[in-house]
This record gives sequence, C-alpha cells and structure tokens, in this order.
Amino acid sequence: MIGGREFDFDREIAVMAIINRTPDSFFDQGATFALDKAVAAAHQAISDGADWVDIGGVKFAPGPPVPVEQEIDRVVPVVLALRGAGAVISVDTFQAAVARAALAAGADVINDTTGIHDPLMADIVADSDATLVVTHSLARPRMPHPAPRYGDVVSEVAAFLRERTELALSRGIPAERIIIDPGHDLNKNTRHSLELTRRLPEIAALGYPTLVAVSNKDFIGETLGRARDERVEGSLAAAVFSIMQGARIVRMHNVRAAVDAVRMTEAILGFREPSYERHNLA
Repeated sequence: MIGGREFDFDREIAVMAIINRTPDSFFDQGATFALDKAVAAAHQAISDGADWVDIGGVKFAPGPPVPVEQEIDRVVPVVLALRGAGAVISVDTFQAAVARAALAAGADVINDTTGIHDPLMADIVADSDATLVVTHSLARPRMPHPAPRYGDVVSEVAAFLRERTELALSRGIPAERIIIDPGHDLNKNTRHSLELTRRLPEIAALGYPTLVAVSNKDFIGETLGRARDERVEGSLAAAVFSIMQGARIVRMHNVRAAVDAVRMTEAILGFREPSYERHNLA
C-alpha cells in the first residue's frame, strides 16, 4: 500500500511523472517552476495516466545551495494542491527538514537521490506511514564527482543499496516501505548506465521494488546522438527494457507516451487485459 493505493508489483508497473519546481532543471529548463504551471502539469500527468507524481524543488546536479525554507516553499504548495487528486505524491529531496514538511503536507513517498546521506531522513520517514526511495549516488549532495570509476558498477551499486536499505531497516522503516533506484547517470557515465540497465536483474534481486529514472537522460542522448528534446523514443525503449529486466516503477517526463508503452508492455507480459476486443472476432 503506497499513498492509499495497492500496487501488485508482481503484475503491475507504476508510471511516476516528473514535476520540477526548479528554475534550472536539466530537461524542462524551468517550464514548471511557477506554482500554477507545476500544479497544472501534475494534474495533466494524472489525467494522462500517471500513477505517481514526483515533485522536486532542487535539481540533483551540482550548483549553489538552495535554502531549506526555499525548497519547502517550492514543494509543499504542490503537495497540498494534489491531495485527493488520485495519484501517489512523491517528493524528491535529500533534506530531512523538507521531507518532514512534505510528509506533514500529505506526501506519500520521499525520493532521496543521495541514498540516505543524512540518516535523519530515515528517522523522519520511519515516524510516518510514507515510503522511502533509496537511490545510488556517490558524491555528497549537489557536489561534482568527476570521471567516476567503478571496478564493477553493478555489483558496487548493489552493495551500496544493500548497505543503505539495511540502514533504513535499522532505523525502523519496514521492508514493505522501501524502494530502490540504481541511479542512472547519477555519478555515472553512459557506459555505466547502459550496463546497469542491461544487468538490472542483479539490482531487482535485492528484493525491493526497483525504480528506474531513465527519462531523457544523458546516457540516452550520448548513445543515440540526440539533443535533450529528442530523446523520447530512446527513453521509452530504456523504460520498456528495464521493465523486462525487473523494474516496477518508471520515472518519466513524457507521461502519455510512457503510459501507453508501459500498459502495452504489461499486456504483452500477461499482466493486463486489452481495453476491448473487436479485431477478427466476427
């Protein structure tokens, strides 16, 4: 149960829409920074079939610090506006104080892209009914990690996620409220992200629902030679392949296209019945 919704991840894939209340997000470049734009985009995503909405007030990439109060002012009004809208509400933050404020406002999930860099984050989630997304990254929050190197990126990511989920458990978060994310492109180069995608079953084998955030990322752009706004098809291919490899939540920008791709994949896998049947029945 996540945000009042029952998900059977043995037979169901959730689509998480991305709503950035940042002036400098890598993909939309501030298109949903204004509160009314962010709320409208979230409602449109839900109308397009999104199961979750992930709200971020600070981008992952290195940059000047954003005051916690300012981040709260960015995300909490969106959370409040979406209560009762029919989707799981997630907040993308590494700040424990932001998580506390977001949960008080009605958020259902905290999406921590720093892998519980601050253990207080786990304590705050443990004291709620919320779910925590534990993501792999190497650098301190918003700090650069130039030319990251791994001996075996998949085994090292898996070891990190195992260690950090054990921390979450030790702080009182039950296993059923933990999700893992290998962190495509987060302190990783294109070959690292491709290998993580190819060997995703090794991450899913940790036993928690696996989220992949592949949408419009640089590993897709570099692989295909496509600019930031020309990566939809590559993103959908990466998402579908990840589902086949064990992903159960896909974090996507282009929601309507992603929902269709995901629902078609579910039908092929036998998870979902067709909406209707007429072809060659008469």
